[in-house]
Order: sequence, then structure tokens, then C-alpha cells
Amino acid sequence: MNERMRGLGAKKSIIRELFEYAKTVRAEKGADSVFDFTIGNPSVGAPDAVSEALIHLIKTMPPEVLHGYTSAQGDPAVREAIAAYVRDTFGAPAAADKIYMTVGAAAALTISFHAILNPGDEVIVPAPYFPEYKVFVEGAGGVLRPIPSLKGSLAPDVDAIAAAINEKTAMLLINSPNNPSGAVIDEATVSRLAAVLEEKSRAYGRTIFLVGDEPYRELVYDGATVPYLTNYYKNTIVCYSFSKSLSLAGERIGYILLHPECENANDIYAAICGAGRSLGYVCAPSMLQFMIPYCLGKTSDIEIYAKNRTMLYEGLSSFGYEAVKPEGAFYLFLKSPEPDAYAFLEKAKKHGLLFVPGDDFGYPGYVRIAYCVQNETIEKALPRFEALAKEYNL
Repeated sequence: MNERMRGLGAKKSIIRELFEYAKTVRAEKGADSVFDFTIGNPSVGAPDAVSEALIHLIKTMPPEVLHGYTSAQGDPAVREAIAAYVRDTFGAPAAADKIYMTVGAAAALTISFHAILNPGDEVIVPAPYFPEYKVFVEGAGGVLRPIPSLKGSLAPDVDAIAAAINEKTAMLLINSPNNPSGAVIDEATVSRLAAVLEEKSRAYGRTIFLVGDEPYRELVYDGATVPYLTNYYKNTIVCYSFSKSLSLAGERIGYILLHPECENANDIYAAICGAGRSLGYVCAPSMLQFMIPYCLGKTSDIEIYAKNRTMLYEGLSSFGYEAVKPEGAFYLFLKSPEPDAYAFLEKAKKHGLLFVPGDDFGYPGYVRIAYCVQNETIEKALPRFEALAKEYNL
């Protein structure tokens, strides 16, 4: 067997381990014995447009088409609908022949890494970051280089990123809104990052790609906006998923969008198609592809997440906790009352509270609290957070 693969299978991600732990405790002690804030599984139902589109497709589309193979890279009409939506909504460059349909954002990222990276190539990522990035990058033969974000705002440290780029750097990977912090990278920062990549690409004589992981693009609050990356840098790959915006996490549908004016765009797209073929990621689920044109621009009821965000942030702040107020996504990044976030988690477990230590996101001393839960879950959990705070004399 492949020992590396055995090791990955034997040791699951901390998020999944805690998720399974919560299910076990509930089964043994009851529903209110543990409050699980570990996993980003949307609790808000999908918008009506999803079920309406699927019912329409089942009633009107021939089964051999609805359930049959599409082109390996995705149905042409679906890809054109996505490209038109991006152009019309964001005024951003997009072309159907540079879009590749995928089984969610994870497949989009892994395909992109395999398409671009050669052995030893480095991928710079601002920390905190989604833990699976390391697995995905190393699986493609690359090396992940985390760069701590600015304290307080958790915005990318542009100067530190610029200093970290070297002759081995193949790409900068950014995630906005960010998992786990909820931070949104503003337009000024995106412009600065683009300028750095332009300068460093010239200096090292190689294309340095900007890769955006954007499953939370629509989940923003207080008027925050997420700049569309192809408007700022031509050597850009956008990895998108409908999992969060449409509350379809288990359906696994998304896409890769390559800037149509990327250097050697045809060859890069061929590499994307080749990587998809090599990994077995061809012909994303057909019925979900055909659903997409009916649901572009639609979202679940984001106001529910906004209400949860306010209740959780204000409640925890009133107890003396320190947290980064999220601008997007559905996570709160809370400063641990003690340096060891794992020790904090163990004390929290005694109160029936579960969240994920920031160490696994490359940012020790914090924990991630996923508030994509029922509102009553937060209401019931807050007294337990208060009791925990009292243990620390906050």
C-alpha cells in the first residue's frame, strides 16, 4: 500500500474527529449534552429555486440527457451561463471555454494544484487557512508556505508575503471570506497583492498564479464586498463551490474559472483538463450542472447567519472573550483565554462545547466556532460559554 495514503486515512482531520465525537456523545447522553460548533455544514435550507429547478428538469429533460454524461469539462451551455453571470455581475473577464465543472471546491483546488505545480513548487497562503490545503498541495507535489496574517484584522500581510516569494513560488492561494476567521480581503489589499505578483513574476522569470478559493463569496455582512480576482490579475484561477451559497454542501458541485487572458491560457486550461482526467474528476454530476443556470445569483437566507453572528459575537464579548468580528462566512475566530487552544478545548468539552483549535488552521492561540447552526443552539450554548469564561476569570 501507499504508506502516505494510509497515514492520511488513519488520521482524519481534527474537524471531522470532533464532528464524529459530537455524534457519539449525543447518541449516548442526548441532544443537549453537547453543542457542536466544529463543522461548516449549513443549517439553513436551500432556496426554493433549487428544488424548483430540479423538479422542472426531472419533468422536462430526457432522462438520458439529465442523468447521462456531459462533456468531461462540463456541459457547454452551463459553462456559458456561468461565464455570462460572472461578466454581467462582476464586470470580470470570463469565458465558457476556460471553465471546468468540478465536484465542489475541493476538486477545483486539487485539480488546479495538479495542473500548475511541479515537484518542490511552493504555494504561499495567508494563515489562518483551511487545514486541507496542506494535504491538497502536498498531494500535488508542492510545498505549502503559510504566512501569518496581521494581528487584529487578520488581513493578509502583503509585505511579509512579498518577502516570502522566491524562485520556487508557483502561486499565492487566498480564501475570502476566510475560513476560519470570516475576514474579507478588501479591494486595496487585492490590488497590492496583484502588484506584488506582477513584480515578482518579472523578477523570477516565471508566472506566479493567484488562486482564489471562494465558496463563501456571497456570505458577507454589513455591506462588505468580495473583489472578483480576474479584475485585478490576469494569471488568476478562481475555485468556486455552490455548497455554502445554496446550502448544498453534500451535493458537491462547483467549478474552476481560469482568466481567459492568462499567459498560455490554452495550455493552462489543457493542464486543468489533464489534471481532472488524471484524478478521475471528469463529468461533474449532470443533474446538478443543469440546475446551476436556474440558481445563479440566488442564495439561502443569509440573514439567519447574520443573526447568529450578532448573537454569538455580542454574547461572547460580553463574557470577556476576545474575537475577530467576522465580515463574512459563518465562522467566529475566538482568542483562547490560555495559550494552548487544545487545553481550552478540553475545558470546553466539560461544558458540552465543541470547537476547533486554531493550531490546525496554522494560527495557534485561537479557536474556530462555526455558527452555521440553529439559532436556538447558540441561545442554549451561551450560558455554557459564560460558565467557561468564569473559570478563566475573564
